[in-house]
Amino acid sequence: MTLDAPTTTARPSDESSADTITVLDPVTGEVASETRRSTADEVRDAVARARAAATGWARTAPGERGALLRAAAERLREHADELAAMNTRETGKVPGDARGGVAAGIDTLIQYAELGPLHRGEALRGNHGAADFAVPHPRGVVLALTPWNDPVAVACGILGAAIAAGNTVVHKGSERSPGTIALLNRLLAAELPEGVLVGVDGDATTGEQLLAEDGIAVYAHVGSTATGDRLAEAALRTRAHVIRENGGNDAAVVDADVDPEWAADQVALGAFANTGQICTSVERVYVHRDVADEFTAALVRAAERKTASAAADFGPLVDERLRATVQQHVDQAVAAGARVLTGGTVPEGAGTFYPATVITGCTDDMLVLTEETFGPIAPIRVVEDMAEGLRLAAEDRYGLAATVLTGDTATALQAAAELPVGTVKINAVFGGAPGGSAEPRGASGSGFGYGPHLLDEMTTTTVVHLEAAPRRTTAAATGTVVDPATAGSHGTDTATAEDVR
Repeated sequence: MTLDAPTTTARPSDESSADTITVLDPVTGEVASETRRSTADEVRDAVARARAAATGWARTAPGERGALLRAAAERLREHADELAAMNTRETGKVPGDARGGVAAGIDTLIQYAELGPLHRGEALRGNHGAADFAVPHPRGVVLALTPWNDPVAVACGILGAAIAAGNTVVHKGSERSPGTIALLNRLLAAELPEGVLVGVDGDATTGEQLLAEDGIAVYAHVGSTATGDRLAEAALRTRAHVIRENGGNDAAVVDADVDPEWAADQVALGAFANTGQICTSVERVYVHRDVADEFTAALVRAAERKTASAAADFGPLVDERLRATVQQHVDQAVAAGARVLTGGTVPEGAGTFYPATVITGCTDDMLVLTEETFGPIAPIRVVEDMAEGLRLAAEDRYGLAATVLTGDTATALQAAAELPVGTVKINAVFGGAPGGSAEPRGASGSGFGYGPHLLDEMTTTTVVHLEAAPRRTTAAATGTVVDPATAGSHGTDTATAEDVR
């Protein structure tokens, strides 16, 4: 099993194509970027550089680490437009979202620059006269493997937490956005000491070379479940700590007591934002029979408005391989009896666009309900009541997030108590308080992947028990040193205040 199948296209006429990742612009089909793959020697050197810098960086004061991280964030701010433009060229992410992703990455770095020095241990209750406390320590070298769908924001979360906690990092991003990641790594590394952040450019082969290296303490990954499983397998040998936020098949459950137009707008946002290429996109919809017709009609209207949008507002899928997967899921559903109400076919013209699609008559064994499609697809399954909707939402191997749209407090509380996912969102498909953390489960991964809790993931905890040692005493008359533990057996079991001071 490899880290990821190659996802880019090299031009046959390019003599250096074996050593170059060539990405095509998903809007125009023209070459968007060409990035040289790191050689095997460069991969080994990257890990060696990070290992060499680890001890010194761990001993650097947290406040100083935070100051350098803040300087790195400001360097990104100076190049925000350049980063966003490269992201748009490589992945088709619409310009506004690309700029928003860079801004979010900058804010995340600043957040960890502030949280790092505040990361604290715990005081424990022990015996009188003794002290017990727990202190965090950096783990060492972190291997960060980050995705293409929001490359700057997601990478900055992992990198910021790892660096603020005192770790050094080797970072390889997805081969679908290598130019964006290479630029990001260069900008950040310029403000940090040598070896604190080392970038590696490559594909699945490069990833396997990294896993073969010893001395990596953490595998931090956001991406496919298959890759996350591969990291967990490798960690059995290396004993690296694994943090993984992987695929999701997030459900939206719509109650009968909500406005169907509003509910349709929420689901449209969850299913079609970033052309469905978000880890927490709405992937399957369970709607109460009493509002199913109104809801479905409103969702179709929302989908058609989205499809009619300009490419600057509703972009393409990242590449032809993903578009083929999306179409396969739609075709399988139709062959099994589902009905496409809008969208569902590959449009003519350049690029890898795909329309916002609404499918009804879906059954529980269809790919659109059982697998992560990662495209602008809203498959609808009608349910008799919320109990059935919540049950079906819970019966899934993934466990990333779920949305429940309801006006009933009891239903909301039931969802929070029973849905086996990291995040339960009530009446809003996106949002949340700053600094929030979530822990995926099942095929969606394990460990806190962002927020303050990620600092805990990036550190080990040492518990210290401290007691006072008995002092040495001196015999006043002879000047000889007396061991208090044996003084009684030698007849010198008394001492003056001056003797023991």
